[in-house]
Amino acid sequence: MIRIKRSVTISALAAASLACLAAPAVQAQSADMTFFVTSNGPGKGADLGGLEGADAQCARLAQTAGAGAKTWRAYLSTQAADGKPAVNARDRIGKGPWQNAKGAVIAKDVAELHGLANNLTKQTALSEKAEGINGMGDQPNRHDVLTGSQPDGTAFAGPDDRTCKNWTSSTQGTAMVGHFDRRGLRDDEPSKSWNSSHPSRGPDGGCSQADLKSTGGDGLLYCFAAN
Repeated sequence: MIRIKRSVTISALAAASLACLAAPAVQAQSADMTFFVTSNGPGKGADLGGLEGADAQCARLAQTAGAGAKTWRAYLSTQAADGKPAVNARDRIGKGPWQNAKGAVIAKDVAELHGLANNLTKQTALSEKAEGINGMGDQPNRHDVLTGSQPDGTAFAGPDDRTCKNWTSSTQGTAMVGHFDRRGLRDDEPSKSWNSSHPSRGPDGGCSQADLKSTGGDGLLYCFAAN
């Protein structure tokens, strides 16, 4: 009995030591991180406080992961409104390359990110904590990521709202979302699109937290280091 107890104690100490060694390694990798999917949204649906609020969300989460010494930008477009021009998501995120918290390169530049050769998949679209996020087939599904963008990363023109009133509405409107896991209900390009899959919808008007959850989202964002 004494030997068994001692063995258990030694095993527990060994496990604790390994955990302590692993933590700095993850933190070191996260410091070099230049891309992540937010582990959570602000909680107000698609009302992010505009682009400024969305960027602040990226910066806060990056800071907690030890990667705060960068200029973080949310991958979001806005539409022309109130005399202000549209903003393209692709123009906000720097030149690249971008890598996740474990060092996997997502894309070397803006062109590759928006082409067929990018490496954005369920396995590489990690959170700032270097953790995977639930996708299609998981419970709950959280694969919808807010973008407000067309496949090439540009803003939508015309009268149809695709940004929940430029990320200030948690009631009426719609937001274009992408699927970070590149999966949908059909085997077509929109279903597989990381940045332009389908508009949000729901009984609250399309932009509430409940609406986003109803189609497989949670108000998550793509965050890129722009410097």
